[in-house]
Amino acid sequence: MCFVWSAQHTAILNWFPAFPRLLKVQFTYDTESTNILTAAFLSYPMLRTLSLQLRSAVTGSYVSGTYSIVFVNCPNEQIARDIARYFWNGEIEEATEILLLIKTKTSKVHVLSSYIRLVHPFEIPEVFSLPMDQGDVHYFKWLEEGMEED
Repeated sequence: MCFVWSAQHTAILNWFPAFPRLLKVQFTYDTESTNILTAAFLSYPMLRTLSLQLRSAVTGSYVSGTYSIVFVNCPNEQIARDIARYFWNGEIEEATEILLLIKTKTSKVHVLSSYIRLVHPFEIPEVFSLPMDQGDVHYFKWLEEGMEED
């Protein structure tokens, strides 16, 4: 496959950051510039991560996609407890917590987070949101009807 790089392709990369990982192209040129371009494609995910971390550190703001949620299936409760131990103030902690799932409009997450910080006993409560991108249409309609604005 022959691939010619142009300014248009650079614009696509700037518009759609995941593009290099989705694009699977084999370069057959033996020139130095092709090797540099290939190296750029291979290192793009790492460079993007570093640039997001730098931006977050400089601006003090959270950059979407910096952190991930990891779901882990465990064969029993004891294994889950062993994995769930964490360090807090220099000591290993183990605590029982209850997971509360709240469904709301994305536009209301900021207000909900503020409320939870006011009423939650933890100094820094674990509050984050995940967008619901796919699901049953009937459920989403039911959810929308239950959240109608006054």
